[in-house]
Amino acid sequence: LLGIPLIAHVGRIVREVPAIDRAVVSTDHAEIARAAAAAGLAAPFVRPEALAGDLVSDHQVLVHALTAVEALDGVRYDVVLMLQPTSPLRRPEHVRAVLEKLAEGWDAVWTLSRTDLKYHPLKQLSVDGDGAMTYFDPGGDRIIARQQLSPVYHRNGVAYAFTRACLLEQRTIKAARTAAVVIDEPMVSIDTEEDFRKAELELRRRAASP
Repeated sequence: LLGIPLIAHVGRIVREVPAIDRAVVSTDHAEIARAAAAAGLAAPFVRPEALAGDLVSDHQVLVHALTAVEALDGVRYDVVLMLQPTSPLRRPEHVRAVLEKLAEGWDAVWTLSRTDLKYHPLKQLSVDGDGAMTYFDPGGDRIIARQQLSPVYHRNGVAYAFTRACLLEQRTIKAARTAAVVIDEPMVSIDTEEDFRKAELELRRRAASP
């Protein structure tokens, strides 16, 4: 992205957040591990093949990483921060805000972005095999104006923070007490080549702004 590996964008953020004691990359790919090391991020273990599939949950990967690093370091880590490389528009202040929110006593904190009301769940539609259209949520029939819709939010992948107990005892990333940090600026979570282009355009726009 702009000539820099996605993982290196994460490494830059980590260097700008002193609260992070240890930064590791969970991967089964040797080239990603090399790029991580070049970015100042450790890759002290190889992610097992059983955790490398498309249907493996973030929770499984995080628990493996936590227990593997604790065994290597001989240290108990109380907080786990997840920074996905596919959200390269994050800023250090976003990460700090998530850690500060967790310190208020929450079990988990996620960053969110506000969803445009055009894509509100009550405006979504389903189409069956015959082409018949219905509202995905039956409540959609009652919506006649945007003013009737309450704000909704979606995950942007910028940062997640969890207590150790959330991951190992509650065994989830969506804990009993999960808080949100809402980011009110453009964010892109990269899933497609079009997302990649959008992220590059936004980074170029930022670089050109005074």
